Amino acid sequence: MTQHPTLHTERLVLRRMELTDLPNLVKYACNKKVSDKVFGYPYPYLEEDAIARMNTVLEGFKNKNRFIFAITQKGEEELIGEIGMRLETEHSKAEIGYWIAEPYWGKGIASEAVAAALKFGFEELKLNKIFATCFDGNKTSGKVLEKNKMILEGTLKQEYFFKGEFRDSLQYRMTRDEYMSS
Repeated sequence: MTQHPTLHTERLVLRRMELTDLPNLVKYACNKKVSDKVFGYPYPYLEEDAIARMNTVLEGFKNKNRFIFAITQKGEEELIGEIGMRLETEHSKAEIGYWIAEPYWGKGIASEAVAAALKFGFEELKLNKIFATCFDGNKTSGKVLEKNKMILEGTLKQEYFFKGEFRDSLQYRMTRDEYMSS
């Protein structure tokens, strides 16, 4: 794959992140309610954090080990969230992660973006397994994954040291066979 893919859904376009996304990335990620749910996103989220994120995006695609998409609404250019896949090619699997800007919560955007990422992972990348983790208390993210027929595998005890404490996370999965039969 020489060009970053663009994914289309009924209401969304998942596209390559651009430098023009930096202001909205800072604006929406610099929200304590977002950073409390997203591992690795500091609060406050500053321009230098967004620049470092952009470097991760570019390096990940160059090295073919990450696909990170800006989530936008069809007909709009504004980044309203992000969804990414971190590939483990030797095991034919990937981890997905996502966040949505608070003004867009409760509109089904995360569910629609996850569905597109699953389709891309299984149909284009030919992966065998896709998994996702969320903090134990993040019920909304768990519902997004369950709505997409991902299966809760279990609780990973004290999996992350986050904001001064060890946090449990829930791990969800979908295998190629499960995707094909859903």
